[in-house]
Amino acid sequence: MANGEVTLARLWSWTRQSGAIDWDAAFAESLPRVYNFFRYRVGDGPLAEDLTSITFEKAWRAREQYRQDRSALGTWLFAVARNVAMDHFRSHRPTVPLEEAEELPGGPTPEDLAARRSDHERLGRLLARRPERERELLALKYGAEFTNREIARMTGFSESNVGTILHRAVEALRADWDQGA
Repeated sequence: MANGEVTLARLWSWTRQSGAIDWDAAFAESLPRVYNFFRYRVGDGPLAEDLTSITFEKAWRAREQYRQDRSALGTWLFAVARNVAMDHFRSHRPTVPLEEAEELPGGPTPEDLAARRSDHERLGRLLARRPERERELLALKYGAEFTNREIARMTGFSESNVGTILHRAVEALRADWDQGA
């Protein structure tokens, strides 16, 4: 087979593969996931719906470019969705005239960052002194943001017991902090 025939055979196989896809079914199956992706990025409402619509419109127009041998259809569709999201955020960056920039709040100063890092290290040392049970409950409550009820289910303690242990642990940490420990 000549080199041109090999290339033509590849193109024909890609076109045939692309044509074999039931685009309506594939899009219908992916619609909730794409919409939820945008809901997470921009919130509920018309904007998430619009970005979902733009994604499927772009995918439909570019469907001939999709190649099954390179990625799954869902992966390709989410690449389109991510590009739509980036385009949206890029085009909606807030701009402020230079004269108003003086009034904008700045980020944390290096001193603020150093103080925050020092506080984190100090809290880490104070936590290391607490019993394992308290450290675990504090991590579940404030690190993983579980409710007392969820923590009780995970640990086997009663919800009341979890609340009591957490209250006492926080009070002890506050006391240690105030003492400069």
